[in-house]
Amino acid sequence: MKEVIAGLPCDAGVYFFYDEHERLIYVGKSINIRKRVQQHFTGKDRKSVKIQLFTKRIACEVMGSELIALLYESDLIKKHQPIYNRSQRRVVYQYGLYLKEINGYKALVIDKITIEKEEITSFSTLKEAKTALFHITEKHQLCQKINGLYKSSSSCFQYQIKECNGACISKESTVDYNLRVDEFLSKITIKKFNRLFEVPGRTKDETGLVYIENGVYKGFGFCSNTTKADLKLTFIQPFQDNKDVRRILIRHLIAETS
Repeated sequence: MKEVIAGLPCDAGVYFFYDEHERLIYVGKSINIRKRVQQHFTGKDRKSVKIQLFTKRIACEVMGSELIALLYESDLIKKHQPIYNRSQRRVVYQYGLYLKEINGYKALVIDKITIEKEEITSFSTLKEAKTALFHITEKHQLCQKINGLYKSSSSCFQYQIKECNGACISKESTVDYNLRVDEFLSKITIKKFNRLFEVPGRTKDETGLVYIENGVYKGFGFCSNTTKADLKLTFIQPFQDNKDVRRILIRHLIAETS
């Protein structure tokens, strides 16, 4: 396997592990295929040991970007349900990002997911959720106290170092503050949303494409860098829209704005 792994590309994409009966037992994605596969075959945890024991063939497909690799991996796991992807099929998203109002200010807050309210996006851990919200808060000049990231009876720490405009002490107008929140939300909301994402392709001469039409994920594809704009949609290969795909797309939009 060492020679096979050494020959794998260091590009973003999806990789496949097959057993002796040519059954697909694991699908993964990475921004560096070779490095990630090496980690599987040097890991000491229970799943890694099983993968090392039962994998008899390795294959991969270069996707060129993390976004398309994530979308393709999600689709493949749902279609094939490989035995060692069980943990990923059962990932529980416990925390959501919600919009609420605090003293007239629009607050972006983290809370446990419930069926009673719809989250903006979701996260599997509290740490992951807080990291994302810190980035959003900083990028859009929002207030850590309003967003529940800083507990204080007065101003937040960011105000003291002049990185907050004073919403925490009602110094900034709610209108100005809420406009920035709305600007962020408009960039990541995909309902009735049309967009053709252009990301790196599998080669330097190619562009990766991901298409959303009226808020529905339509699929992805690849085209030459010289393809005319009005022809790019013809290269989209259809894929199923679902909640996991929407989560991937919203997280990508959040990363774009952070």
